[in-house]
Amino acid sequence: MGARVIDGRPIAGELKKRVASEVEGLAARGVRPGLATVLVGEDYAARAYERRVGGLAAELGCRYVCERLPREAEEADVLAVVGKLNADPRVSGILVLRPLPGHISEPAVFSALDPLKDIEAVHPVNAGLLALGRPRYVPSTPAACFYLLDRYLERSGRPPEEFYPRSTVVVVGRSNNVGKPAVSLGFARGAAVISCDANAYRAGRLREHTLKADALIVAAGVAGLIDESYVREGVIAVDVGINPVADPGGSGRTLLVGDLDFGSVARKAEALTPVPGGVGPITDVWLLKNTVAAGRGLAFRARSGGERGAPGISGGYGGQ
Repeated sequence: MGARVIDGRPIAGELKKRVASEVEGLAARGVRPGLATVLVGEDYAARAYERRVGGLAAELGCRYVCERLPREAEEADVLAVVGKLNADPRVSGILVLRPLPGHISEPAVFSALDPLKDIEAVHPVNAGLLALGRPRYVPSTPAACFYLLDRYLERSGRPPEEFYPRSTVVVVGRSNNVGKPAVSLGFARGAAVISCDANAYRAGRLREHTLKADALIVAAGVAGLIDESYVREGVIAVDVGINPVADPGGSGRTLLVGDLDFGSVARKAEALTPVPGGVGPITDVWLLKNTVAAGRGLAFRARSGGERGAPGISGGYGGQ
């Protein structure tokens, strides 16, 4: 029997209905969430993502604005935009799109965000809360990975709360926005978690680690890195990679492929996600879910006159 392909689109559709219901509930109380993106330069992937989330925000009834700056913009210019968005009561969530040009410090920009509007948990306070298991927001891509895994497990008759404590989750990639948060989410579910990156590959030990995985999350950014020799029979594999490659058929088109060698891994896996159409659709909706949660938290802050958001702001839908 071949591996099951976990299509993220219907799962994202279900999540979107829940988020839309939350937007309607806030609207009834006079609150309209607003998302702002900050785009510096003309990176193709960043521009494509900006268009997607902007369209989704409009579809869900959220305000949306994109602040665009040229690649030559100075760090001070970016910080000024962030400061303006922090002060704008119409904006509940801010997403600074990566990559930033090399002359701009990501830590400086991320540290300038209002933590309550930092919907990707890149501010040091929010990153720390996530590592402590008390997240204000769960970053959208790792949240999407586990939301997809949880839904798959439930639908195959295995409660996630029983699966994870008996399982090993291996995360390939240690980025601040995907790999490291995914490790925290795996620990929060009670799994044994192994984190590995390019160092493990260079040391010749990556395969040793990935062969232990009951659930494998690959976020390395290397097309086809993981083939069947890296996985055990029955693994559940989640592919975060989005890598542009030339069509091997010679059409001249550019194709998007993941970090899994899909056809090879499918020969041994119980289930795996495709690229595109796996994690991506859920990631987009989760960003708006966090935006809505931020709108709710800001409304709470305005009513209470305090500086902190409502407790438990990131909860719901099994995404932590």
